Amino acid sequence: MTRRHLHLAAATALAALTLGTGIAEAAGVLSIGRREDSTTFDPIATAQNIDFWVFSNVFDVLVRVDKTGTKLEPGLAESWEVSSDNLTYTFTLRDAKFSDGTPITAEDAKFSLTRIRDDELSLWSDSYKIIEDMQTPDDHTLVVKLTSPSAPFLSTLAMPGASIVSKKAMEEMGEEAYAAKPVASGAFTVKDWARGDRVVLEKNPNFWQADRVKLDGVEWISIPDDNTRMLKVQAGEIDAAIFVPFSRVAQLKQDPDLEVHLEPSTREDALLINHEHGDLGKKEVRQALDFAIDKQAIIDTVTFGIGEVANSYIPKGALYYYADNLRRPYDPEKAKQLLESAGASDLSFDYLVKAGDEVDEQIAVLLQQQLAKAGVTVNIQKIDASQQWDQLVDGNYDVAVGYWTNDILDPDQKTTFVLGDDTNMNYMTRYKAPDVAKLVAEARIEMDPAKREQMYVELQKQAKEDVNWVDLYYSPYINVSRKGVSNFYQNPLGRFFLEDTDKQ
Repeated sequence: MTRRHLHLAAATALAALTLGTGIAEAAGVLSIGRREDSTTFDPIATAQNIDFWVFSNVFDVLVRVDKTGTKLEPGLAESWEVSSDNLTYTFTLRDAKFSDGTPITAEDAKFSLTRIRDDELSLWSDSYKIIEDMQTPDDHTLVVKLTSPSAPFLSTLAMPGASIVSKKAMEEMGEEAYAAKPVASGAFTVKDWARGDRVVLEKNPNFWQADRVKLDGVEWISIPDDNTRMLKVQAGEIDAAIFVPFSRVAQLKQDPDLEVHLEPSTREDALLINHEHGDLGKKEVRQALDFAIDKQAIIDTVTFGIGEVANSYIPKGALYYYADNLRRPYDPEKAKQLLESAGASDLSFDYLVKAGDEVDEQIAVLLQQQLAKAGVTVNIQKIDASQQWDQLVDGNYDVAVGYWTNDILDPDQKTTFVLGDDTNMNYMTRYKAPDVAKLVAEARIEMDPAKREQMYVELQKQAKEDVNWVDLYYSPYINVSRKGVSNFYQNPLGRFFLEDTDKQ
C-alpha cells in the first residue's frame, strides 16, 4: 500500500559514511535499491508500502498470508478455534522468541492488538474496533471476543500493521525509540538505520524459523531516481531493485546478468482528488475529469502495454471484484459539457508529481495534455518523493497519483481506507458519503458470502458514480535482481519472502 508516517530526521553525512556503499560485496548480505526511505518501524503508525514491505521481515504476525497470496496460514499462532456464533477466537501461540531472547507470549499479542485498536498513533483503528475484549489464560493462549461476527477478522490479523511487538521492550524504550530500532519478532532485526539513506537488517538468530533464513542480512537502500537505481543494479553495485520503470523492462530483460520479475499484484494506480478544494468537490467536475482522461493511452504510452485499464477500486482478480463496473469512455467534449453545467468551465488546479519517478512524471505530462482538450489547466508541481505523503495528509494538494496494494485477502481493508471515512480521510481525498461509509461497516459484519458480495458490488458502483478518485490502471510488481540471487519473490499482497532468498 502507498500511504501517513512519523516525521523523522534526515540522515547525517557521518552515518552514511560509516555504513559505506559496498554492502553488495558482503557475503550473504542482499542489497535492494528502492525509491523512498522507511519512515517508521512502529507497525500501527504507517500505511505505506515502503514501511510494510521492510518490516514484514522484521516482525511476525499471528496469522500469515501464504506465498501465493491467496490463503491464510499459521504464523505465531500455530492454530486457532472459532466459536459457533463467530464471536470468540481462541489462538494457541507457538514457542517463539523476540530478537532479545525473551518469549513471545499471549500478553504481547494482546498488547499489539490493543495498540492498533486504541492507540492515538494507529492509522488502522477502525478495522480493529470489532474487538470487544481479549483474555490471556496462559502465555500460549489468546482469547479474542468480538462485538459482532466479522468476515474479514482473520485476514486483518495478517496485516503488517497487526505485527506482534514486545510489550516489555516498548514500555521500557517508549514508542518513539522502539519505532527507530525495534525488538524483532520476525526473520531479521534492525542493525542500523541511516535515515534518508538505508536500513540495514541482520538475521535474527532467535526467529522461530531461523533455520529457514539463508541470508546474513539485507540492506534496503534509498535511491529515488529510477534511472540511477537501474544503472546501479546493472553495474552490480546493488543486488536487486524494485519499482522498475515500464520503459526499462525490455532492455533489462536483454541483460544476461539480470533477471526481471513481473509478479502478479493487487496494485492499482489512481488519480487522487482533494474533494475539499473548490470545484473539485463537485461530483460533476470529478466525472468530467474521468471522461477527459484517456486511460488506454496511459497503458500504451506509459506502461508499454504492461498495465491494464482499471475500472474499480478493488483490483482485478481480488475477492468481489466487479468486472462489469462502469467504464467512462474517453470523451473530452462530454467533459467540457459537464464542466460548463457545473460552472467550472475555467477549471485550473495543481498536480503534485514525485520528482525522479519516471512513471509519475510521464503520466503528469500526458494528463496535462489530455485535460487541456477539455479546457482544464493543469499546473505540474514537482516535489521530492518523500514530501508527497505529508502534503496529502495535510491536504496541501489538488490532485496527485497514488497507488495501493492490498495487505490482506479481504476487500474490507482497502474499502475502509478509501470509502469508510476512517482516520485516513478516505486515502486523503476527503471524500464524504455517509451512506457509503455505513455500507462499508455493514459489509464488514455480513457473514453470508452472496449478500456480502452484492454489498461490495454496490460499493464499487457508488464509488465510480461519485468518482471518489479516478481509477487509472492495474499493473504487476516489476522488480529486478542479479543472477546469483535466488528466490527473490514478492507475493500479490506485496510481501517479500526474504527469509527464503539466497545469494551466491
